[in-house]
Amino acid sequence: MLPDFMPGLQLCRIFYTEAVRPLLDEFYPGLEHAAARVGPGSEVLGFDTPRSVDHDWGPRLELFLRPEDLVRHGAELSALLTARLPKQVRGWPTNFEPADARVRVMTATDGLVAHRVHLTDVASWSVERLGFDARRDPETVDWLATPTQRLAETVGGAVFHDGIGELTALRERLRWYPDDVWRQVLAAQWVRISQEQAFVGRAAETGDDLGSRIVAARLARDVMRLTLLLARRFPPYSKWLGKAVTALPEAAGIVAALQAALAADDAEQRQAALCDAYEMAGVWQNRLGIADPVEATRRSYFDRPFPVIDAGRFAAALNAESPGIGAVDQFGDSTDLLENPGLTRRIMRAVTAP
Repeated sequence: MLPDFMPGLQLCRIFYTEAVRPLLDEFYPGLEHAAARVGPGSEVLGFDTPRSVDHDWGPRLELFLRPEDLVRHGAELSALLTARLPKQVRGWPTNFEPADARVRVMTATDGLVAHRVHLTDVASWSVERLGFDARRDPETVDWLATPTQRLAETVGGAVFHDGIGELTALRERLRWYPDDVWRQVLAAQWVRISQEQAFVGRAAETGDDLGSRIVAARLARDVMRLTLLLARRFPPYSKWLGKAVTALPEAAGIVAALQAALAADDAEQRQAALCDAYEMAGVWQNRLGIADPVEATRRSYFDRPFPVIDAGRFAAALNAESPGIGAVDQFGDSTDLLENPGLTRRIMRAVTAP
């Protein structure tokens, strides 16, 4: 029987404080390190629930050493944790099975602990997760080649200790896009909306209600991502997108409009609700002062009777470079692509090459 659920970040902090740190202090006194729960995992974004317990959740840790200390002590330290970690903390097993599998589950043991303490250094972890060494200031291609999910995982979570300082500095460096990159991804998001904004009504006009609903859902997803970008939040991947947007108090009106659009059985109501959301997003952008103000009111789509926001106006106002391209996850959404930092960088360099 497992104990009552607690947020994963809270459990991981306890794991470091009560299980890992005492071993470091006893066997490696003075060893400079950082301890954190960052990277993949629903708990890093604060979205874990009791359902999360069934895989890759539990007493986990990223333990960062200096590169030379990792070479000198890494294997020995991992073996020490295997042999000396308590079998559980607060009733949660510290052993994960199958050992070395891609997906692992907390499993009680009477033997050695197959732990989830990832020993690494900041540079190696950064290159593995992001595709570049983020101890330096990222270039524009670094930002654009990194999916927002991975940026969210990097600046999210919690740092429990940082005696080296590199991890804290890296997270602060990646806290949000530089203004020129921010304008570029915002513009690209408006462009995506501009490309389909009239299709909700046009599909319904042909008798394709299913197609109209699908387009409305696609546009709602794009507005949700736009809303998070306006709020200076890296949009997570689809599973957590709704949770992230509804967590923003200032987005309540947009959320209500999108819910109305998705619930509407009438195509005109569907399109009108989407326009409500567009207008609120447009007002939000104007309020930020990062672009020339744009009249945030709906209008007809040329001479066709479909109300739209003419989203391209908001993209143009941002004066962004290559607004139709944006970041890699604005034009590609294959998991196999977005989980491969080397591939995202090669593609991003190709599409932005002169």
